Amino acid sequence: MSLATMTRRDWLLSERPQSRMQARLGRTYVTWRRFSVNRLALAGLAIILALLVVAALADVISPYSPVIGDLRGSRLLPPGPEHWLGTDGQGRDILSRLIHGSRLTLFVVVLVAIIAAPVGLLVGTVAGYAGGWTDAILMRMTDIFLAFPKLILALAFVAALGPGIENAVLAIAITSWPPYARIARAETMTVRNSDYIAAVRLMGASPLRIVILHIMPLCISSLIVRVTLDMAGIILTAAGLGFLGLGAQPPLPEWGAMIADGRRFILDQWWVAAAPGFAILIVSLGFNLLGDGLRDALDPRGGGQ
Repeated sequence: MSLATMTRRDWLLSERPQSRMQARLGRTYVTWRRFSVNRLALAGLAIILALLVVAALADVISPYSPVIGDLRGSRLLPPGPEHWLGTDGQGRDILSRLIHGSRLTLFVVVLVAIIAAPVGLLVGTVAGYAGGWTDAILMRMTDIFLAFPKLILALAFVAALGPGIENAVLAIAITSWPPYARIARAETMTVRNSDYIAAVRLMGASPLRIVILHIMPLCISSLIVRVTLDMAGIILTAAGLGFLGLGAQPPLPEWGAMIADGRRFILDQWWVAAAPGFAILIVSLGFNLLGDGLRDALDPRGGGQ
């Protein structure tokens, strides 16, 4: 290893950083080192990166149209040189539909994370810092949502809002925020009486400023881990809604809807349902492996650098 590299490493691992940027870069470097020693976590990261690349280049790498098929000459063809994963009942190439369906999968998980995580973070930190009747009211609302299975509650909301990918995203987000609120509340209650928060309070900071600028950032790492681990559940819930016809509507290549379309041929043309099912399995596994790796890397009690 060169001297320049050693110097840069020593600068990142310095116990007395000279600036906030050096401290942040040092923490990021240590976190990456913890993450990179976990091969399963790297495998999960590779799966998610591959999903991102496939979704971004879907129009380029897709060999056929995802919505237009050949009913006369290409209906229910088995996997082969022309159609690597076969075709469905409408003569559409399954591989092309899986590639374009990755965009819908990312659309769902990203929007649900953007909507649900901030809502849960806000509810949890306000409840944990305020305490008293505010905490009691917010947590009882959270308990009401947690009392119902996520898929059943999402079905109820979609039934009220109407079928469609946008309504499915909204329904899943409405049912996904309570666990984040619980985590944020627990984190807030451990730090609200700390010397750090007391010093900020003595400087005249308002409760809102304390919650937003000083408590919420402390909850981010735990929230990131939980969101990553929940991605698999979000994908399965979206696929369940699509399977029941309440998510993305035909001819959109949503993976759950593809499984529902292939169940008619499950005994003879098994690839129609097996291909999207395997895609859901791989992507869910990738998010779970990534979440486990992030949990170990971001754990402040993890030993070593």
